[in-house]
Amino acid sequence: MSKVMINTQRKKGKISKYIYGQFAEHLGRCIYEGLYVGNDPDIPNTNGMRNDVIAALKELDIPVLRWPGGCFADDYHWRDGIGPKENRPYMVNTNWGGVVENNHFGTHEFFELCRQLGCEAYVNANVGSGTVQEMRDWVEYMTFDGDSPLANERRANGDDEPFKLSFLGIGNENWGCGGNMRPEYYSDLYRRFSTFIRSKQKIYKIGCGANSDDTQWTETVMKNAGKFMDGISWHNYTFEDGWDNRGDSIVFDADGWYNNMADVVLMQKRLRDQIAVMDSTDPDGKVDLIVDEWGNWFEVMAGTNPGFLYQQNTMRDAVAGMLILHMFHNANRRVKMANIAQMVNVLQSMVLTEGERMTVTPTYYLFKMMKGHQDAELLDASYDAKSIDTKRGAIPKLSLSASEKNGAVTITIANTSLTDDEELEIELDKAFASVAAEYLTSGNMCDVNTFDEPDKIRPQALNAELSGSTVKVTVPKMSIAAITLK
Repeated sequence: MSKVMINTQRKKGKISKYIYGQFAEHLGRCIYEGLYVGNDPDIPNTNGMRNDVIAALKELDIPVLRWPGGCFADDYHWRDGIGPKENRPYMVNTNWGGVVENNHFGTHEFFELCRQLGCEAYVNANVGSGTVQEMRDWVEYMTFDGDSPLANERRANGDDEPFKLSFLGIGNENWGCGGNMRPEYYSDLYRRFSTFIRSKQKIYKIGCGANSDDTQWTETVMKNAGKFMDGISWHNYTFEDGWDNRGDSIVFDADGWYNNMADVVLMQKRLRDQIAVMDSTDPDGKVDLIVDEWGNWFEVMAGTNPGFLYQQNTMRDAVAGMLILHMFHNANRRVKMANIAQMVNVLQSMVLTEGERMTVTPTYYLFKMMKGHQDAELLDASYDAKSIDTKRGAIPKLSLSASEKNGAVTITIANTSLTDDEELEIELDKAFASVAAEYLTSGNMCDVNTFDEPDKIRPQALNAELSGSTVKVTVPKMSIAAITLK
């Protein structure tokens, strides 16, 4: 039996609720068919948003939603997505599959989606192919509450009150799909664009940060433009064995499982490196790290459009996801937001749809089980993580995080082992009156929820014995668990 010690008196910073943010790009069937069905009479909807998908997502208490991309953001011109739908111009989505984008989902529809979800808005502005004036006008259109041609145009299009724009990203992946820029050039562009974000609303400004292990981009942008931003983004996806061997989302062996966990360990090193650069260029910690794209990225499902990035979810995704979210907890001094890619039908999604049918994924349950951590105080927790040797190095057998909010303690645990359950004795420094616990696992590591078997993987009650300040629990192999103490 392994011992865990949790000290509720030693707080280690707030776990920002925004770490549990989501991302919806005009990519594949994320927006159209996934979230938005317009006036389709065959799929129940409210103002075009799918009722079943919205109802499921509301259970996650989503704090923030990023839109319209992604690579699509630096191809997107906001004026194409306002006004009567029959008058909106078509475009070709050259980033994702070469499909025709009819722009029926635009600014007003996005804020309607946020309203239905009860979340804040994070909009990415176009720097790669857009202009300063285009961005400046969009901000005024969205946020101005007075008498101006742009505000009046918004009113004519159906929204009298200004939208609440919480976060604005200045470009996306401008080192790659957003323009293949040098960091020096982007820094100057950022300074220029950010100057024209003028609004009575307090808008949190996010600069384009680096990809995975690129610390030189981070250092250059932070030195040259850091004082003009509130946050800087960072993108890191995890694979089975690196970008060149992403692996299959549902056909893998034990090596495929453990190699993915090893890639998560590599991500942790990269995160430490990014934070070290930020600490050296911004020692006062004024700029936050925004991990606005993360998640497992495998090969697309056979028979689907390669540009749609459709993949399934197994317990491998749920376990890897918990390890990464725990990583963000521990880095809460810098990491203030994260947005998993993506919300529906793309990469490591919460929800999958097919026509009128819908199912939720193991990653959906991961986010639901971890809701108690949002805006909670991280607690000091010590335990023997042990280790498992893999072809790509050692990985921790266990990952555990504990937090406290409103007198309740949430403990989440991931067991990465494919073969061994783990008995735990959790000691806290005070007694509790009640305990509730649940876990998520499957009979086979390649199991998935399908439209025909939507409940194959779902949380189950977990036996947890509470005696004063001690909890005894067995966390099954290849599972995630959540314990709530009150």
